[in-house]
Amino acid sequence: MTTTDSDSGELTHRQILTILVGLLMGMFLAALDQTIVGTAIRTIADDLHGLSIQAWVTTAYLITSTITTPIYGKLGDLYGRKKLFLFAITVFIVGSALCSFATSMYMLAAFRAVQGVGAGGLMTLVLAIIGDLVPPRERARYTGYFMAVFGTTSVLGPVVGGFFAEADSILGISGWRWVFLVNVPLGVLALFVVNHTLHLQHHRREARIDWYGAAALVVGLVPLLTVAEQGREWGWGSGRSLLAYAIGAVGIVAFVLAERAMGDNALIPLRIFRIRAAAVTIVASVIVGMAMFGGIIVLPQYMQIVHGASPMESGFLMLPMVLGLMLAGIGSGQIVSRTGIIRPLPIIGTAIATVALVLLWRFVGADTALPLVMAFMFLLGLGLGNCMQPLTLIAQNSVPPREIGVATSSATFFRQMGGTLGVAVFLSILFSTVGDKIGTAFKEAAPTPEFRQAATDPAVLADPLNRSVVDAVSGRGGQGALSGVLDDSSVISQMDPRIGHPFKVGFAESMDLVFLCAAGVMVVGFLVLLLMPHVELRNQSASQAARAESASAADEPEPEPMKATAGASAVGAILDGEIEPEHGVVRDITHMGAEMSACHTMDELTEDDDRDDEPEPAR
Repeated sequence: MTTTDSDSGELTHRQILTILVGLLMGMFLAALDQTIVGTAIRTIADDLHGLSIQAWVTTAYLITSTITTPIYGKLGDLYGRKKLFLFAITVFIVGSALCSFATSMYMLAAFRAVQGVGAGGLMTLVLAIIGDLVPPRERARYTGYFMAVFGTTSVLGPVVGGFFAEADSILGISGWRWVFLVNVPLGVLALFVVNHTLHLQHHRREARIDWYGAAALVVGLVPLLTVAEQGREWGWGSGRSLLAYAIGAVGIVAFVLAERAMGDNALIPLRIFRIRAAAVTIVASVIVGMAMFGGIIVLPQYMQIVHGASPMESGFLMLPMVLGLMLAGIGSGQIVSRTGIIRPLPIIGTAIATVALVLLWRFVGADTALPLVMAFMFLLGLGLGNCMQPLTLIAQNSVPPREIGVATSSATFFRQMGGTLGVAVFLSILFSTVGDKIGTAFKEAAPTPEFRQAATDPAVLADPLNRSVVDAVSGRGGQGALSGVLDDSSVISQMDPRIGHPFKVGFAESMDLVFLCAAGVMVVGFLVLLLMPHVELRNQSASQAARAESASAADEPEPEPMKATAGASAVGAILDGEIEPEHGVVRDITHMGAEMSACHTMDELTEDDDRDDEPEPAR
């Protein structure tokens, strides 16, 4: 058992850092996987001959990781988090190993679903375990470590993913398979470290498992997450999409009814939404998650399509935003730790992020210098860094300590839902408008001397790719060359710069529209956070509060018949004959003592007093 330096059970900073090593390794696995796979997915799809269905690989992982998030939170509250965390790491390792043996995209999607079951517990349980160990006010000191993990994976993921994707084979194994195999040794190491460093006291409480709520959650979320990922290809108003909406709506209604019936045993107790701070945090998590993930996903594409950066290079170009995230995370953590002030931080963060997104919309285009873009990205990172961890802290602090897992998983769950919705909506906006934007850009570029010179240069037209674009613009050929860029944007960098520039203009203008929409969503988040009440952070960790609650319950005496006070003791002595009632006052006391002896509980005394106070009926 982990020892402490004080009787209060509070861990020292050094002990917490030792435990953090294992926890952050688990978080690192989940965060790295999201970025490393995204970089290599096109190479993987080409090798497995399934480019058209690559979205299912992402969707399968997203569905299982999202659905299991609240389940891990609830089970952790009931049965302890260490075993669940070890289970989640083990499932993640098994799923990663299976993914490396996939021979088709459908098989890979199935194995990614297994991997997602483990990933759903990694992020949530880490934050909940820290809530068990560290009081909310002190918890903010460790924000920088979490931000460092996210920052490292944001840069390292694209670099490592690009390296494996570009390698034909490593040790006789296809390069892309190492994207998943790399998780195995890292996961085993995390499993060992967590098992030997993490020791938690858990006060188990029996409760019913909300299986009906879990089943209804699956029915509600699977079709909605599926249509969020596939709606752009299916058509948002197609028959399949409408069927998904209907099934999802039925599932959500069934989930609400199940949670109401289960009461305190619910997967996500509905009474949490009656706590104003928790309700505001959850709504803000959805909105901020939508704007955050929707806006961020466009930036790497801007770097790669407009500025011709490789996946590895785009990872490095994201460093300014990562730096802003880390600085804001560390700074906000210090502010909370030293002052206890937390309410203004997410409000300020959403305001800064809104300004950054407006600047990206207004000033970023096809010819914008990278240093200016990176400055806006840094500002966006500063804003987001003030939102992520403070919202989690507020959610954890707004509920009883025994339900910190439910609060953490709820905040994470709704942020993921918002992120999924944001990615789906903003990518739909991007690709539904980029075709028209490209067409307009070519109409504006065609009369310019630069484009006309390129369109008539024999050396330029000698390249079939350039000729097909020129023919499409002039009307001598079909539109295949223009629409084909939407399927493979890498050909833009292979064109003559004067021919390819209108493509970059079209993409940049569509991305500007995404930034504007994300800014509008972030404004809504800012307004919602203004409703946040005053938040007083607790000075006890969840485990300390649980121990205090258990000790208080153990020390509390059982209700007994009313004991005599000093005065009543004299009455008892008189009644027992030890004192002679010689005076009138003593006789009165004797009479009162006789009445008290007939009353065995305080409630009976109260009833007698009430009767004495009643007025006599009028004669």
